[in-house]
Amino acid sequence: MDDQLQQPVIRTVNPDDFVRISEIDEKIIGQSREDYWKFRAEMIQKEPPTASLVAEMDNKVVGFIIGEIGRWEYGTPGNIGWIDTIGVDPDYQRRGIGQILFREMTDKLKKAGIESMYTFVNWREWRLLRFFESIGFTAGDMINLKLDI
Repeated sequence: MDDQLQQPVIRTVNPDDFVRISEIDEKIIGQSREDYWKFRAEMIQKEPPTASLVAEMDNKVVGFIIGEIGRWEYGTPGNIGWIDTIGVDPDYQRRGIGQILFREMTDKLKKAGIESMYTFVNWREWRLLRFFESIGFTAGDMINLKLDI
């Protein structure tokens, strides 16, 4: 089958996936965050991952979306979903994998009663901003504040 037409298999993330997720993340951002991903794997073992998924192709994880259900964080109303991190191996980008992961996550969150989703994106990350815009995100009512100390 033509690799461009092959659809990924989407499934719930498990702790063993975080080695590959860490590799993909490092390919994308150019630095290792191994400790962060070990922490996330530990968190998944403690609380079932309602909103964290991976995409598999060619018998390996090629993309991921890590999220969670939040309630009343930062003064937000009701039950909301958060997208913490999304990534697709650069060798598999531009195939719609990120959008497929997002749609699957959204379906799961809707079934859990979630009505709104939030994420944070750096204003200088134009590709990521365009991606979120392409899946329907708009600027929200919150702004992040920063203080260097």
